[in-house]
Amino acid sequence: MDKPYIARISGPLVVAKNCKGAKMYDMVKVGNLGLIGEIIELKEDLAFIQVYEETSGLHPFEPVILMHKPLSVELGPGLLGKIFDGIQRPLDEIYKREGDFIKRGVDIPALDRKKKWFFKPLKKVKDKVVAGDIIGEVEETGLIKHKIMIPPYVEEAEIVEIKEGGFLIEDVVCELKDKDEKIIEVKLYQVWPIRVPRPFKERVMPSQILSTGQRVLDTFFPLASGGTACCPGPFGAGKTILQHQLAKWCDAQIIVYVACGERGNETADLLLSFPKLKDPHTGKPLLERTVIVANTSNMPVAAREASIYTGITIAEYFRDQGYSVALMADSTSRWAEALREISGRMEEMPGEEGYPAYLPARLAEFYERAGKVLCLGGDVQAGALSIIGAVSPPGGDLSDPVVQATLKVVKVFWGLDDKLANARHFPAINWLTSYSLYHTTLEEFKKSIAPDFDDLRKEAMKILEEEEELKEIARLVGEEGLSSQDKLKLEIARLIREDFLHQNAFLPEDTYTSLKKQYHLLRLIMSFYFKSSQFLQQGKELEKILSIPSREEIAQAKFIPEDRLEEIIKLEEKIKKELENV
Repeated sequence: MDKPYIARISGPLVVAKNCKGAKMYDMVKVGNLGLIGEIIELKEDLAFIQVYEETSGLHPFEPVILMHKPLSVELGPGLLGKIFDGIQRPLDEIYKREGDFIKRGVDIPALDRKKKWFFKPLKKVKDKVVAGDIIGEVEETGLIKHKIMIPPYVEEAEIVEIKEGGFLIEDVVCELKDKDEKIIEVKLYQVWPIRVPRPFKERVMPSQILSTGQRVLDTFFPLASGGTACCPGPFGAGKTILQHQLAKWCDAQIIVYVACGERGNETADLLLSFPKLKDPHTGKPLLERTVIVANTSNMPVAAREASIYTGITIAEYFRDQGYSVALMADSTSRWAEALREISGRMEEMPGEEGYPAYLPARLAEFYERAGKVLCLGGDVQAGALSIIGAVSPPGGDLSDPVVQATLKVVKVFWGLDDKLANARHFPAINWLTSYSLYHTTLEEFKKSIAPDFDDLRKEAMKILEEEEELKEIARLVGEEGLSSQDKLKLEIARLIREDFLHQNAFLPEDTYTSLKKQYHLLRLIMSFYFKSSQFLQQGKELEKILSIPSREEIAQAKFIPEDRLEEIIKLEEKIKKELENV
């Protein structure tokens, strides 16, 4: 047989013979069913193919068709509000055609070929354009205008023809003439290989916070817009719920959510809740600015490995339009497990805990695609891509290779704690082990909210750290052996934990807190501490200070609506007067 054929099958790995001329990461169709796969290793005329569908029923000597192009995604109008699988097949369209169960070998284009989009040009004939220039807009949803860009491979060209009106995504809306007099057709969509990062002009330092509305994150461990974060934790600590909260409330303009190897019921909950959610900034459905890539734990393991690349390429495309994009990967541990399984099938030398030796490099490549960048094109515009990855180490062991490799490349660590989760403290982020390396770069941004914001955070963090030491002393000598000042610190630490760090996702007033309100709440607690500490030194009794009538109102302050923040300021004044009258 001169044509490529199956020589060996090992789970999702298929070895094909007679594959001379094939390239790494080329797409292939395997067997009589035409299962989609990707070449991940070449040896002489053998191609090792990662098949993205169930391989049961395949037989040796079945044909293999080389596609001679890499695994790519379609980028254009119709992405927002859609649910794709790991290799960008539209799950809603598959459901309409196939029903509840996906047949193998199904081939449906990612973007709707029948829907017409109204294209409004922003350039005219004879205009000079370069890669990344925006030539027009399509109003994709009520929230987002989809910008049609010159593809990245075009160096310099002149517009010969540009149209206006309703078009299918495969229609040519613009014709360019390059310096060699060659005509280039521009359609409403582009195709881009998922393993190749999309180009940009230059990377710039992140300077704005990615506001999430979660007090423990924004105040104590902030993530910059264009930054990277990871949230590892044991089973049941709330990783997925935290990712859902971030997807719902963070102030990124576009959300890309990659459910990578998660349980089907959690992904179903996401899909059922998102259409009902309103965007907190506009009041429109949140799904209008969201793309979901779903590859649950019961879906083929090989497609899981591709799913985070599919997600990051879609996110980069919106970043190139000048948008702020947040990508949630839940979870990278499941992705690493898929990598480990494929590596084992290829008989590669295993590294730590059976993971391939190149695991840290692959994780670094993924997280390095985040950042705030100056986009391609003649006009100066910046786009930001933030990545938040959940990690699920076995038994919550933070020495797990996936956690350690991730911590080497990310700048924010949100350590989830099962003890806090069991105590019903959510978000269950351990404030003593978590950290953010963005405090310095975000200093000016926090000063724009309030000049003393960062000073209050440092003082509150100091009290939380001292609380652990004081608890140890109290266990040894009893709480009666502590000084009044130390007892006050324990009480203030309790206020910070219960009335600031703890948040109830089911209460509309508490599930989201703006940065302005976060500052006022923290200032209220710290003002109470500073004044109480001052009066203690003047000889006033701690019991009387802690029994002032307004103290109970501090706990209720977080339920004050965003449009009535002056009530928190009035409460601060009221507490001050009551302390003076002790």
